[in-house]
Amino acid sequence: MTLAGKHIIVTAGPTHEPIDPVRVIANRSSGKQGFAIAAAAANAGAKVTLVAGPVALETPVGLDRIDVETAEQMAEAVFGALPADAAVLVAAVADWRVEPSRTKLKKGSGPPQLKFVPTRDILTELGSSEQRPRLLIGFAAETEHVVEQAVAKRERKRADWIVANDVSGDVMGGHRNRVHLITSAGVEDWPEAPKEEVAQRLVSHIAEALG
Repeated sequence: MTLAGKHIIVTAGPTHEPIDPVRVIANRSSGKQGFAIAAAAANAGAKVTLVAGPVALETPVGLDRIDVETAEQMAEAVFGALPADAAVLVAAVADWRVEPSRTKLKKGSGPPQLKFVPTRDILTELGSSEQRPRLLIGFAAETEHVVEQAVAKRERKRADWIVANDVSGDVMGGHRNRVHLITSAGVEDWPEAPKEEVAQRLVSHIAEALG
């Protein structure tokens, strides 16, 4: 298995969308799976650009790391890193953001009236980009109808593969993962394994696909 001469972009972790100077819209993504994939790709010889949201993880050896906070910053970093042979979008990007208040919102003022607007959809943008990587892989964390929703997501977002997992239980931030790989050929159900093993298996598939 080798990815020598290939450039792989990996996104990992959550994004934080500011509400005011002290509060954010966030999620429980730890970044561990994305970091494991980036490390495995680098170990396979790839040039890896890791775009990381706010996480407390050490940078794997042999890759370039770009730290970001918001979905907009992550999108800019991803597109700034192109061209690439493959993009693996593992990050749990916030779906919504608000126009942040310049001052701290006070509890005594009552519930804030927040106007939500969608964040940038990096996977969809890459899927229709003139610089689309040869292999475009998205992740789908779902709480119900996991495979069905991932199959629909692959087609809707013009991705080559979707890696889906069930997050209905207490799994966010853990050390193990059980995923389903959705491709044009169908669905592969992978057994539960440490995130490092999931990463190795995915990177093996990527190396095979890129030749």
